[in-house]
Order: sequence, then C-alpha cells, then structure tokens
Amino acid sequence: MLIAGFPAGAWGTNCYVVAPAAGEECVIIDPGHQAAQGVEETLRKHRLKPVAVVLTHGHIDHVASVVPVCGAHDVPAWIHPEDRYMMSDPEKALGRSIGMPLMGEITVGEPDDVRELTDGSGLTLAGMQFSVAHAPGHTKGSVTFQMPEAADIPPVFFSGDLLFAGSIGRTDLPGGSHAEMLESLARVCLPLDDSTVVLSGHGPQTTIGRERATNPYLREVAALRQGRAADPTAAPRRGM
Repeated sequence: MLIAGFPAGAWGTNCYVVAPAAGEECVIIDPGHQAAQGVEETLRKHRLKPVAVVLTHGHIDHVASVVPVCGAHDVPAWIHPEDRYMMSDPEKALGRSIGMPLMGEITVGEPDDVRELTDGSGLTLAGMQFSVAHAPGHTKGSVTFQMPEAADIPPVFFSGDLLFAGSIGRTDLPGGSHAEMLESLARVCLPLDDSTVVLSGHGPQTTIGRERATNPYLREVAALRQGRAADPTAAPRRGM
C-alpha cells in the first residue's frame, strides 16, 4: 500500500494520495487550497493514475482544488449530499456574507462529475476498499473513510476534521454541532481497533489507541458511554 500525504495551502490541510502500489491507479482525498501542484508532483513521483477524488467534507480548505484536479484527470468527485452545496457556495458554509473576500486562487464550483456518498456504503476504487461512515458534527455532511488491514499496514482511518491528534474539529461554524460531534466520535471512532492509524485533515498522524488513552474528547465520550465522569481537561479544537 502506498499512502502519500502533504499539508497544503493557507490552512495546512492534509491531502492524501492512496494507491495499492507505485505505478498503479490511485485515489485522491481532500485536495484543498493550493493542493493541485502537490497532487501532480506526487502522481509523477510514484507514476500514479487517479480514478477518483473523495472528500471528507465540503469546507473550502478541503475542496478548493477539486475542480482543477478532477478536470485535469477526468475523474469524478465523491461527497456527502449535505455538504455538496459548499463547493459552489463556500461563503455560506463559513457564515460569511456573499461577496466578502475569501482567498485568492480558489476555483469555486463543481467538477463535471459529482457522486454522492452514503453512510455505511463501501467504495471500491483503484482496487481498494473504502468504508464510508457519516460523521456529522464539524459539518452536516462530514464523512470518514476506513481501509481494512492489509499485508503490510494496519487498518487506516481517514478522519477528516472529526478526530485529530489530541483534539477534534471545531463545531461553531454553520452546520456544526457539539452534540453531533460527540455522537459521531462515540459511534464511528470508539469501535475501531487500537492499532488503527488515524490520518486526519490537519496535523500529524496518530492511532486510535493513542487517542483513546490521551484525547480528552474521546475520553469524554468513552466515559459517558460507561457512565463515568467526563475528563475535565479539553484541548483547543481545530480545522476551518
């Protein structure tokens, strides 16, 4: 398995390129602000051919390069229907007035081929399996992607802005909900094996085991499920 990730743009959003191996087809996850050049460099370096772009949610820092990347390679973009509007109306998703300056070098709109993700579905792309889980809280249409354990790697969990190393995504933007975030953490993250590698939308990689032991938000939902008092500490939340 080949997973190449890099932080892109003003928000340092992690974009991932995933393939069975070098020289094969691949999937691009969250090509955000100023990610197109990094995507092309990664494709050339590993001799990869994209077959799809998949999106954890619709915030502009995760989708700003979707149109040029999909257009350059004539591939579809997959997104949850509740976040689809954000590709064409990013200001609304951020609670900003239409016409306010957002950022330069952003192509607003949808690629030619947009397909919708559903909770519990399985995607087979580039010969790889991705399990989709709807995980609202950061946005109404946030999703995660899980890949099963392979011969050379443990299970991999692309968490978007649901779960970070030591923190979680913010819930104060339009469509955000702290209650939904906690429910998604409990339903989607807690059942995962401790060995699962977490590749999030911002920051370094971690594991479910490390977050289960140290992340105050994940500890809180675990405590609530077990009827214990929640951890009083809390880390700053991240993401756009």
